[in-house]
Amino acid sequence: MIQIYNTLTRQKEVFKPLKKNEVNMYVCGMTVYDHCHLGHARALIVFDLIYRWLLDAGLQVNYVRNITDIDDKIIAKAKDANVDFSVITQEFIQSMNEDSSELNILPPKKQPKATESIEEMIQMISNLIAEEYAYIGRNGDVFFHISKFKEYGKLSKKTLEDLDPGSRVGLDENKINPLDFVLWKLSKPGEPSWKSPWGEGRPGWHIECSAMSTKYLGKSFDIHGGGQDLIFPHHENEIAQSECCNHQKMANYWVHNGFVNVDNEKMSKSLGNFFTIKKILEQFNGEVIRFFILKSHYRSPLNYSDTNLVDAENSLKKIYISLRDYNCIEIAIDWNKPYLHNFKAALDDDFNSPKALAVIFELINKLNKNKDQVLANEIFTILKKIGLLKFTPEEFLKNPINLDVTKIEELIKLRQQAKINKNFSQADQIRSEIESLGVVIEDSLGGTSWRKK
Repeated sequence: MIQIYNTLTRQKEVFKPLKKNEVNMYVCGMTVYDHCHLGHARALIVFDLIYRWLLDAGLQVNYVRNITDIDDKIIAKAKDANVDFSVITQEFIQSMNEDSSELNILPPKKQPKATESIEEMIQMISNLIAEEYAYIGRNGDVFFHISKFKEYGKLSKKTLEDLDPGSRVGLDENKINPLDFVLWKLSKPGEPSWKSPWGEGRPGWHIECSAMSTKYLGKSFDIHGGGQDLIFPHHENEIAQSECCNHQKMANYWVHNGFVNVDNEKMSKSLGNFFTIKKILEQFNGEVIRFFILKSHYRSPLNYSDTNLVDAENSLKKIYISLRDYNCIEIAIDWNKPYLHNFKAALDDDFNSPKALAVIFELINKLNKNKDQVLANEIFTILKKIGLLKFTPEEFLKNPINLDVTKIEELIKLRQQAKINKNFSQADQIRSEIESLGVVIEDSLGGTSWRKK
């Protein structure tokens, strides 16, 4: 029985899909104007974990993660580069897919672009205008009439009275209420645009997700997810426009991952502590990033530091070293075994990955004390279920990032020859040289192997 913390109710609830054995899940994806950063990595990994675990529970999961491929930042970047906006979006969609592959992210069932659903957005806006939930402003843009939706604020727990328009939202004489948000924006000369009943323009950000989730999953669906930063105003505005248009509850469960801090400070470009996934991959492979993120509960703040990444890498090394002597295969898991049930119980309890990983290390310690091929296969299988163990032990432990592999292997051959020649002094000198390169060498009856220190 899976329990999920629902941001809407602020409590954990037993997960009950709207349709038996079928889950419809929509997650707000990337706005593709730049390379993905660590915050994106967390969202990708968190919802990949949820996706994998629901699939493992035997559910059919219709997972939709959108791509925002039209917005002000994309247009500005295209203008600066003097290229069509699609050139920018194609570049960064490819970059996002590369990062996803490194992080071992399963592709969603659908990954629609906003520009593929303009017709549906126009229809939704037309319906909102017809029912007087939206209006045309003085400047020709279309706005959602926020005071018409009496439940506004039910997700974020904010009220219209709590919000101070003067400080939070720039006063705009084009709107009835300063908090009203744009549904359709008229384009300026040279900007991308689409024909609509209100003039050439483009959709607002919020309407994109409402239209796409309705198009691909229906008017009501099971899970809507994203980062905590999206609770207000993005998800709050999605609820308002979707429920006013469709006259039913938008999503049953709202799931949000926590923020990312860097050395205990909020990650931001202005503080100079902003890390792209590609930058981190220069020092650590994608599985280390994934493990580091899974070590924290998805709703808690995540603190990034080089030390924490090194700790994650060392923890993974311990697992790979323990499994190195086994020829592991994936097997059917008997969740009734107490030591395996604890792993399942942790993930069933709001996807508690740190608790699940703690179970893994109990099993690793048990394996190290008593050789057991079945236990090794069980550990291997349940780690695969959460997207780990992408590599063979040899691939991970050698980890060629920042290592001169060719030089290391040449020195190992020279050392072996020195030992054959009984020149043990020279062999010891070569060993010291190899270790100075950041690796550990291990001699056995089968020969000499090495791994990253």
